[in-house]
Amino acid sequence: MGTVSVMGDEQVATLIADLARRGLSIATAESLTGGGLVARLVDVPGASHVVRGGVCTYAVDTKASVLGVSESRLALTGPVDEQVARQMAAGARSLFGASIGLSTTGVAGPGPADGFPAGTVHIACAHPAGVEHRLLHLEGDRAQVRAGAIDAALALLRDVLDFSGVSARD
Repeated sequence: MGTVSVMGDEQVATLIADLARRGLSIATAESLTGGGLVARLVDVPGASHVVRGGVCTYAVDTKASVLGVSESRLALTGPVDEQVARQMAAGARSLFGASIGLSTTGVAGPGPADGFPAGTVHIACAHPAGVEHRLLHLEGDRAQVRAGAIDAALALLRDVLDFSGVSARD
């Protein structure tokens, strides 16, 4: 997966409206995207009805201290890991009392980090029915990788809403 389709303003607005219609709230836990994901959500008028907040745990230890990610997992794998992404999403959900938690962790570049090439990104979405994960291999410079991670996380949220049928009743 080299590129991710861009999530336009109208599509993000539709996501926010869909969350509101279902009575769902959302929170984010970000690393490589540095707050860009929650910023993308709150760009939409009316986002205050569904966005509970976002946390940027850029430093590895803050993933554990703020989000409750397993310290032993972080020591074993580092932050670029499926289980870390899953735990970050669940941690955001818990921290903010949200229906849905959406996370990003990975290597933005320009070079490799933690033994992974630039563009290696894990995203996860924790929701009432479970946690979904995607591993991405994005191409481009640092800004393109970060933007691609945000678009991919929003696309994952769209898929969760489309296929899980979650609502506030769950």
